[in-house]
Amino acid sequence: MASTNSGDRVFNFNDPASTSASADVKDAKPVCTYKVYESKSSVADADSPILVLDNSAGEIPHHVDGIFVNPKTRTSFSGEKEGVTYNPDIILLDKRFEKFVAWLGEEHVPVKLSGKNNDKGYCVYRIRVVNLRGEIRTDKDAFLQLAIERILTSRLTEEDFLADAEDIDNEENEKIVLNDLTNLTDFVNCAGNVLPRNIRKWAQRNLLLVKSGNISPEEKRHAQRALSIMLNIQWQGSYFDPIDPVAARRILDEELYGMEAVKQRIIETIIQINRTHTLPAYGILLAGPAGVGKSQVAYAVARILKLPWTSLDMSTIKDSEALTGSPRVYANAKPGLIMESFSKAGASNLVFIINELDKADSSKNNANPADALLTLLDNLGFTDNYIECMIPTGGVYPIATANEKDKISLPLMSRFAVLDIPDYTPEEKEIIFKRFSLPKILKRMGMTDEECVITDDAVTAIVDLYKENSGCRDLEQAAEHLAANALYKIETQQVSGVTFTAEDVKNILE
Repeated sequence: MASTNSGDRVFNFNDPASTSASADVKDAKPVCTYKVYESKSSVADADSPILVLDNSAGEIPHHVDGIFVNPKTRTSFSGEKEGVTYNPDIILLDKRFEKFVAWLGEEHVPVKLSGKNNDKGYCVYRIRVVNLRGEIRTDKDAFLQLAIERILTSRLTEEDFLADAEDIDNEENEKIVLNDLTNLTDFVNCAGNVLPRNIRKWAQRNLLLVKSGNISPEEKRHAQRALSIMLNIQWQGSYFDPIDPVAARRILDEELYGMEAVKQRIIETIIQINRTHTLPAYGILLAGPAGVGKSQVAYAVARILKLPWTSLDMSTIKDSEALTGSPRVYANAKPGLIMESFSKAGASNLVFIINELDKADSSKNNANPADALLTLLDNLGFTDNYIECMIPTGGVYPIATANEKDKISLPLMSRFAVLDIPDYTPEEKEIIFKRFSLPKILKRMGMTDEECVITDDAVTAIVDLYKENSGCRDLEQAAEHLAANALYKIETQQVSGVTFTAEDVKNILE
């Protein structure tokens, strides 16, 4: 594409069919018929369309089949519906989709447009791949929908960039995984703008490497695997939409009992995000005995931020290479656990839960493998030795857990806001059992409150049985044991419900 003086843009398609055009057409200057507009909408609809076609010559049908043509002088669409042809110019285009629409035209991909006519024109909000009979091509369309979804949900900045009920098809597309070389190439060509600039250039270099005949089959396999890992991640910018602090507090109260200092810190984080639209520079380190709900805090934060979460158990890490990956020069090379966590989450923006940070094994060469986390925690980007590309980490919110914070190195500690979570008192454990543990188990087992009643004396007895153990995991296990006992009696003795007393609890759990 080339920019005109007005700032509008025009496709430079190089259509093979144009080679037979007249000298006047060949020499004519390209005319840009459209203007681009900025959109941050994560869905395409009539108000936020992918593109707008000129309907001044007459309304265009809700569904129309055709192709984006590659003329030397216009930027347009050529379609047909029930014997009527349509050749409207593109007059508006979501900036994020410029490369995508250009690719559709260059590849002459037959498509079905779904749109709505209004005062702007024919607003296209859905594009499907079809065959010559106008039927959806499931295999090709799955790839196209993946590209559209990635483009719509990416939140990259300008610097990073460079359904309605009437739809004819409501079938769900299977999620496609990009691993075939053709799909990897097509994705970079048609949706490369959703990739951060350095990753886009990295992908282009690796595609050239894979296609060249100058590398061994082993090197080609590694390069293609790295491409598949990187291109199957939804890369997003570090911009975050405002979050309702009242709704966030409600989620925290639903998930957690007490922990006022933790809840306060999370609400402060929410307010900071609302002001800056970015994550804070520091994550949270939750220090306390086992079973007090440290991991539950992380899940609640992921729910509030509407982010996927991934976890890493540091107690199993023996050396830093397990985290940072091994170079591709080795036949058995593979990415590290940090990169695999991004891959499993399928997103660059996520809540990264680092469990048992104090238990990282530092016995090998006296080097603590947890130190490999420092670049990730600094939000300056992380480079995996296998991938060989710096990945942005501005959308990563780390939450670490530890039982003994004095076993964590000072450099790591300085990357977190440290929050101590003490064990619960017996009175607090009784409340947690009644409000959280038992209702959670009953819901999981499909039981009503009336089917499993545990008296106050019985709850006190349960807490007393496990008074030597920290946390509340034993309470949840006790609730499950009693609920299962109640369910057994309901099914075998045809009773409507069971009430457990303190004596019953001791007989069953001791």
